[in-house]
Amino acid sequence: MAEQAIVLTQHRRWFSVSALWSGFLSHKWFILAVTALLGLGAWQGARVLLGPAIVVDQVKLGRLVETVMASGHVETPYRVEIGSQITGTVEDVLVQQGEKVTKGQPLIALESRELRATMVQAQGAVAQAEARIKQLEELTLPSAKEALTQAQATLLNAQQTYDRTAQLEHNGYATRAALDDAQKTLDVARAATRSAQFQVYTASPGGSDYVMAQTQANQARANLDTAESRLGYATIVAPRDGVLISRSVERGTVVQPGKTLLVLAPTGDVQLVLQIDERNLGKIALGQKALASADAYPDRRFPATITYINPGIDISRASVEVKLTVADPPDYLRQDMTVSVDVEVAARDNALILPLRSVHDVLSGNAWVLGIKDGRASQRPVKIGLHGNSQVEIIDGLAAGDVAIPQSSGVLTGQRVRPVLQ
Repeated sequence: MAEQAIVLTQHRRWFSVSALWSGFLSHKWFILAVTALLGLGAWQGARVLLGPAIVVDQVKLGRLVETVMASGHVETPYRVEIGSQITGTVEDVLVQQGEKVTKGQPLIALESRELRATMVQAQGAVAQAEARIKQLEELTLPSAKEALTQAQATLLNAQQTYDRTAQLEHNGYATRAALDDAQKTLDVARAATRSAQFQVYTASPGGSDYVMAQTQANQARANLDTAESRLGYATIVAPRDGVLISRSVERGTVVQPGKTLLVLAPTGDVQLVLQIDERNLGKIALGQKALASADAYPDRRFPATITYINPGIDISRASVEVKLTVADPPDYLRQDMTVSVDVEVAARDNALILPLRSVHDVLSGNAWVLGIKDGRASQRPVKIGLHGNSQVEIIDGLAAGDVAIPQSSGVLTGQRVRPVLQ
């Protein structure tokens, strides 16, 4: 019985300690709950009295660059359309679209057996004409000169015979018939001499035979040049360095003059062709600098310069065509690649700059911001200067250090706010 009494006493003590501890914990949580409620009430009271905390933008001094943004595409100043100068059948196409080529590089080969045969015939005609000239110079002319020498000797002998016969006939020692024979012989010698002289003249340079032979030789050489040219046309070559951007020919195709087979973009300056909103026409000018990037490589920017502004307006798109020259185009640029361009139209140092997100009605001409006055949002008119991509210049209405509430905050005019700088 004594042991049971001791155990019962211990249990009573344990229950008494547990009750005390449980009461203490309940009291502690109650205090914490009351404290939290008081803090929440104080925070809500401050929020009601002072307004919500709003992140604001501050007017700062800095450099502001105004740009005109536009998109366009890449193209060379001109393109070369390559075709055939003769009618023929394509034997082989030696290049692929997109391939870089150099001036004189073969691009297309046409079937040329008939052209080669024609050239061989022309070469034979030239050789024959040149042999005729050589024959005149080496055989005909020397023979004619020798015949002339003989004819002149015969003429001299006939003249001397005639003179002696005439003297004898005069002195009565010769008959009239003898004198007539001597006259006939002299006439024949004179005719033979004239004929020999003519033969020498015609075979000499400037003579009819020689001129005719030269004419035939020139005609043969011209025919050979034509045959060689036509044979050369059977191999279509690149007229200059560049990149082939189009191909519309395959093996076996029958080509004709005037049909475009390949299109070449010559190596050299690259142009960016843009369509700029006509509202920005007064801001752009020849010589202005720009930074461009291909949409395929947005992180790689390269410089360009405005070199052409179309004098007309595209009424359907309310835009003006502008071309920029890229003096040192990067290797990754391709024909017709889409690009984005920022044209620097104005810049100012020590400008009052405010983020664009805090300015209302920027384009209306009556811009305004929500400033803070006596703890409340207050509408303030401002005058805008340069427009950057995400910032604007404040000419009047705000000073350096003033703050403005972003449009996305949802704050209304007159509402209490607590400004928080970023």
